[in-house]
Amino acid sequence: MSEEDGPQGPLRGLKVIDCATIYAGPLAAMVLGDFGADVIKIEHPDGDVIRKVGFSKDGAGLWWKVVGRNKRSIALDLHTDDGKETLKALVKDADVLVENFRTGTLERWGIGWDVLSALNPRLVMLRVTGFGQTGPYRHRAGFGTLAEAMSGFAHITGEANGPPTLPPFGLADGVAAYHGVFAIMFALWERDQQGTGKGQYIDLAIYEPLFSLLGAQATIYDQLGIMQSRTGNRSVINAPRNAYKTKEGRWVALSASAPSITRRVLELTGGKAFADDPRFKTARGRVDHVEEIDGTVGGWIARHTLDEVVDAFEKAEAAIAPIYDIGQIFEDPHFKARDTVTTVQDPQLGPIRMQNVFPQLSMTPGRIRHPGPDVGEHTDDILAELIAEGRLTADTAERIKAAFAKGPKD
Repeated sequence: MSEEDGPQGPLRGLKVIDCATIYAGPLAAMVLGDFGADVIKIEHPDGDVIRKVGFSKDGAGLWWKVVGRNKRSIALDLHTDDGKETLKALVKDADVLVENFRTGTLERWGIGWDVLSALNPRLVMLRVTGFGQTGPYRHRAGFGTLAEAMSGFAHITGEANGPPTLPPFGLADGVAAYHGVFAIMFALWERDQQGTGKGQYIDLAIYEPLFSLLGAQATIYDQLGIMQSRTGNRSVINAPRNAYKTKEGRWVALSASAPSITRRVLELTGGKAFADDPRFKTARGRVDHVEEIDGTVGGWIARHTLDEVVDAFEKAEAAIAPIYDIGQIFEDPHFKARDTVTTVQDPQLGPIRMQNVFPQLSMTPGRIRHPGPDVGEHTDDILAELIAEGRLTADTAERIKAAFAKGPKD
């Protein structure tokens, strides 16, 4: 199937410039590309750092294959006059620009918001930084790990007697990316549907979206002075909620947040008298007696195999799920039926599998047209488009191509 075949996505016709590096900004641009936007990835001729992060095969970075999907790559050095001129040419008809340079960097280079929005008043600019465009920390370097630390997430994550725990993947970056996507859509709606016709910039500090997901913690602390602590896999507001080991050593997770589900879980694992115990009538009461509840629920699960546990819970209309590793995800029939993990053809590696585009739209679904391309793979095509539209001179384009042809620095 060619890139033109199949559904084009609801964002077809939207032009996005991705100047960001590593994860949060590029992931936001990836999502826009997944749903049909024409995403032009501006990379330094040495390539985005994420190309060299993590595992690779045959010299190809596998993280890049995912985060760079559905993008066209042009090699530009934004430190140079030619690079800046080309960026300005691209911006003149762009809808969105995504960048994650440290606060003030683009301004020092002469290509900040004031300059770019003057060239294109319709431009929406997503500015992703560790700590935002304002405040005393605005000039600090910021990465997802720092956001996971300062947002309060790490403080409440981990075992009760253990250290604060960081996630083993880019959680803060990922949450920030999706906040960036819907902020972009808000700005486009304001521009195109509210009649203003004007773009705006979005100030996205990586720590803030993750902080916003921590529920009512801020209000609870403000009103009651209660500071949430680490509780492992348990919940501070309900029980049972934990990970439990089955007879053969597999793990399952359950959460009984709804009263009806709680009743079914307690009766299944401890009998009717256990479920009727007045101490367990309220969520607060169950949290106060979590050791007893976990002992009963965990003991029942430990006496049964995974299949027996899942079957019994399904028959009881209670909620439970096996804890999967990636291999088990690949084999699960439900994941297969929904094409949650899909296969994409890559020119270098052949068929490769990755997470599909989510969520699924009934009329205009997104799709993966191609994995992450080579560095500067589309440089000639993009420069030719700019020349044809009269936005870049042939001489500038030739210098850009010559600089890229020299190859990356060692």
